[in-house]
Amino acid sequence: MRTDGGDLFGTDGRYTTQASTQVPDVELLVDRATVAALAREAVRRGAGRLGYESHDLTVDGLHGLERVLSDAAAGATVPELASVRRAVEAQRAIKDDDEIESLRRACAVADQALAELAAEGALRPGRTELQVGRELDARMLALGAEAPSFETIVATGANSAIPHHRPDATVLREGDFLKLDFGATVDGYHSDMTRTLVLGGRRGVAADWQREVYELVAASQAAGRAALAVGADVVAVDSAARDVIVAAGHGEHFPHGLGHGVGLEIHEAPGIGQLGAGSLAAGMAVTVEPGVYLPGHGGVRIEDTLIVTDDAPELLTLTSKELLVL
Repeated sequence: MRTDGGDLFGTDGRYTTQASTQVPDVELLVDRATVAALAREAVRRGAGRLGYESHDLTVDGLHGLERVLSDAAAGATVPELASVRRAVEAQRAIKDDDEIESLRRACAVADQALAELAAEGALRPGRTELQVGRELDARMLALGAEAPSFETIVATGANSAIPHHRPDATVLREGDFLKLDFGATVDGYHSDMTRTLVLGGRRGVAADWQREVYELVAASQAAGRAALAVGADVVAVDSAARDVIVAAGHGEHFPHGLGHGVGLEIHEAPGIGQLGAGSLAAGMAVTVEPGVYLPGHGGVRIEDTLIVTDDAPELLTLTSKELLVL
């Protein structure tokens, strides 16, 4: 909190030592009821406005904050409450050089982990989704990741048509799609990548319908990547990729947005989708991840993490997007 009396950082006793290390030049207010304590301090210091994160504060929480301010003011002027929705997140949308380097390293870990598993034959019929997911996570940790970026998605067969399927005991079978959506966390920064392959087994080839769907998604993803440019409207970027799928008659099978920002969280600003708002700027780290999902049959998603630049976007996830048949 910033007032005429100086900056104030509120926390509770669990984080006193951490706060004194990370914000050593800011006065600390330590109170278990941090929000209420900061509100009372704002009144005491004569603050005219008090900002709150409307995307995070519940309706009940807002009413409670209003009561605290009213009681603390005791008849005096109550500070005006002002929404500062996602103000911090907006500041984080553009990454500096050090942040981009951390993202490069996170993507490199994920790339290498998948390459090693594929080379060792770990992605094969007979194994379960859970086994593959756990081994992929373990390999990323062994390669230097602090943690997986999120719960790794491993989806085979009909499960690949579920956009956010949670891996289970389903057994990988010859001839099925295998969709892998995963990432590594390095220096606190998250990577995000999806690759879809075919478990060819002895047959060693993909079915015609699998190649058709895969090539459609690959074309859509290429169009989305090409649309990433400084000043590009996020809805227009989504449309560049979505229109490819719609024209092929599969619009209803692409039910999610094209992508999102990545950084200290796996989902950050900007959101790239039909309901998005704003435009891209140099230094934004974003994903491009169209998909086509055929219920009960199978699905394909191809996803990269990229950096928007003044020139062509920088691709951070370097694993090949050619249809791999193992």
